[in-house]
Amino acid sequence: MKRNKYSAGAVKFSLWFMEFRKEVQLLAQGRTFDEIKALSIEQNIFGASTPARATIIQSTLTARIKNLDSSFYALFMESDIATQKLYALTGSFVHDTLFFDFMYEVVREKMIIGTSVLTDADIRIFFKNKQAQDEVVAKWTEQTLQRLGRSYKAQLYEAGILDDKTRRTERQILKPILDPTLKYWLEDYGYGQVVKALEGVR
Repeated sequence: MKRNKYSAGAVKFSLWFMEFRKEVQLLAQGRTFDEIKALSIEQNIFGASTPARATIIQSTLTARIKNLDSSFYALFMESDIATQKLYALTGSFVHDTLFFDFMYEVVREKMIIGTSVLTDADIRIFFKNKQAQDEVVAKWTEQTLQRLGRSYKAQLYEAGILDDKTRRTERQILKPILDPTLKYWLEDYGYGQVVKALEGVR
């Protein structure tokens, strides 16, 4: 799986599942990325609050989808909602390496040892370790790190990985059961690390 440079871009991002679903549906129907960009600008197909927000949503989703093999379009459209959300989460992981590392190094490890609770302290420790390892992350402010942590929790919640106790400092991890078709696709196209992250295995 390709590793991109660490980025704090997720402070502005969401999982945007419904929007992701809309774009994949259009691609499956034969639309191009350029056509979807035009539809976003001209018709606000993603229901964004402002033109600037529409641009952020469309460009981010397009980047996520382009990082995945296009063979997933048809599989996505045939999947149930829970599985579709995991395809969307995979797109987010492949686009945002730091978010994937958080899932792999923190949430996956929790599942491996049988602990189902994710705490705000776990998130702080993760970022502190990354700041010691990476000079880019080391320059980010505490406010940026807090916003990133909130973004990660929100995306995992929307994907069905965390419970909905959004105001608590502790969240329950809800280990997903992977649809076999999704699992085989992930393994066949080089996303085996995502399988390990989602299943909580070594």
